Amino acid sequence: MSDTTIWTVADPINEARRVSSGDMSAHLGIEFLEAGDDWLRGRMPVDGRTRQPTGVLHGGASVVLAETLASTAAYFSLDASTHYCVGLEINANHIRSVRDGYVYGLAAPLHMGRSTQVWEIRITDADDALVCICRCTMAILAK
Repeated sequence: MSDTTIWTVADPINEARRVSSGDMSAHLGIEFLEAGDDWLRGRMPVDGRTRQPTGVLHGGASVVLAETLASTAAYFSLDASTHYCVGLEINANHIRSVRDGYVYGLAAPLHMGRSTQVWEIRITDADDALVCICRCTMAILAK
């Protein structure tokens, strides 16, 4: 970890993989790929679990990817012995459809306050074209 990192865990990727095994993100095939000093990146397959009946990525699946990345990142920026976070609001603008392969999400903070955090999540396809842009607000609560 560098001196400028927001993370309170030593290895956010392995910790994210550990805590998400068996939850909704695991069911949808979401994988945590990498973390920078203040961002978290993951991917999700576009397959039968995440497509709508017309054969394209379901918008709700994009929102699950976005909130998974934002809430995981927010939690790992907190002192877990004193605080936790819950989703307060999420919005999504769906820009383009995807039929197969993977979509990639990158979550980065826009605001990190004492009682709220706001995260922007950019979801792109394999060619780095924007698929969905989301903003997620997290409530920071004392234990």
